Amino acid sequence: MDLLLDSTAVCVLCAAHPSSAQPMADAIARCTTTGGRVWLYAGAVQTYLQALSDTLGAAAQAQSTPSTQASLQHDARRRLQAFAEDKHWLAALGADIDVPSTDDAGTGQLLRAVERMGSDRMQLLTSDAGLSDAHPDLAIDAATYLSRADSSGQTGFIDLATQQGRIRAPIEAGLHRVLHHGRYVMGPEIAELEHGLAAYVGVGHCIAVSSGTDALLVALMALGIGPGDEVITTPFTFVATAEVIALCGAVPRFVDIDPRTYNIDPTLIESAIGPETRAIMPVSLYGQCADMDAINAIAARHGLAVVEDAAQSFGATFRGRRSGGLSTIGCTSFFPSKPLGCYGDGGACFTDDDALAAAMREIMNHGQDRRYSHARLGINGRLDSMQAAILLAKLDIFDDELRRRARVAEAYADALRSRGARTLGDGEAPVLLPYVEPHNTSAFAQYTLQVDDRETVQQRLQSAGIPTAIHYPIPLNRQRAYRGYCCPDCTPIADAAAARVLSLPMHPYLTIEQVHAVASSLMPDGKR
Repeated sequence: MDLLLDSTAVCVLCAAHPSSAQPMADAIARCTTTGGRVWLYAGAVQTYLQALSDTLGAAAQAQSTPSTQASLQHDARRRLQAFAEDKHWLAALGADIDVPSTDDAGTGQLLRAVERMGSDRMQLLTSDAGLSDAHPDLAIDAATYLSRADSSGQTGFIDLATQQGRIRAPIEAGLHRVLHHGRYVMGPEIAELEHGLAAYVGVGHCIAVSSGTDALLVALMALGIGPGDEVITTPFTFVATAEVIALCGAVPRFVDIDPRTYNIDPTLIESAIGPETRAIMPVSLYGQCADMDAINAIAARHGLAVVEDAAQSFGATFRGRRSGGLSTIGCTSFFPSKPLGCYGDGGACFTDDDALAAAMREIMNHGQDRRYSHARLGINGRLDSMQAAILLAKLDIFDDELRRRARVAEAYADALRSRGARTLGDGEAPVLLPYVEPHNTSAFAQYTLQVDDRETVQQRLQSAGIPTAIHYPIPLNRQRAYRGYCCPDCTPIADAAAARVLSLPMHPYLTIEQVHAVASSLMPDGKR
């Protein structure tokens, strides 16, 4: 649970009252170590400063220490600034104001802020016993908070809350700008985001769209993929990959995967090419790019387009180049759980081809080449301005989050190797670790390994409060909607992987302690 501090709590912590500072500090420490966040209220800055200045003045007077109002205010500002460095700021909204309902408008605003956040997620931490007695559902004192049962031990599969706390100010500023200008569709944030994403990937064009699925669909439509055409892809992926091929009226032809990377095996692609093949759609699964050089070479020999499904690999590199910029068109997703995610659906297409970029820009906007002039078939595939504003805030910390993900993955590998886990080819083991090619970096959208007796392992982890997921339990060529297209029994590697893969919690804010807790629960009898 998060804690919002009132002025009494700030005074205790900043002025270091010996009688009450330790319980309050313990409450703050307990909050952060159990996954909560500590907040200050942006609308109470002056209240915090005045209360702290008064407290410092009273202490100075009691000790007969000369002080001026100016010096007290300076000291209060200095202390509050230092104290706030590792805290989060909660925005003051109009909904917090209800002056007629309380004699203390400032306290009333804080209580209403807690109400809008949800008292099950946040409480007001105070040293005012009268306040906590009057509002026990919203306000709490340090002693009561510390006496509650410890709810730690839960490890989130992803952690958007910690990330949001880190960048809440720029997110809120961006959303307020959108609310102010009112251009909720195709607002200025879209062009700004497209420019930033294109520069990041290293391509000439980025077209922001409404989802990762729509990004793939727009790409295929721009290439003219339609009825009678075939697109070669992998069966070991999320359904959207094959779904968009079928929606275009084309036929997905499934090719088996590399057993180490889970990406499409390029050595099997050429034999699957037929007279109706128009494109290859590799998936950069789990955050690692497929072997794009080999795939592009095959495509060039046969005059085919290549569309990289980079829904899970935005930010990853292949031989020093960014995922999304490795083929004819790259497509990614900004679903909330992705390495770069918004707070809804979103996606983008990337290309260096001017003509394809122009076509995709028209297709995602109902096929318009100008207002009410529809040059081609299109869809309503536009990204919302608010989602763009959120992505702009997240893009600023994205490289740092990729480094954190890499450190978490390294910590997992170290902890599990010490218990007997191995990568494929390193010997028999009950747990097979992810394998990343030496020339690749992974965005680690998931940390997916293989385990024996998966159901038992999942149950053991669940009992320890550790969530898991299976990406993916049924290959697409065995799904009812797609098994009639082709190749129901020609993907033994994908079949074997689907029976054994298990994804562990993975996000930039996992601690080393949490990683080791997962490892010890996953392999309790492993070597130490």
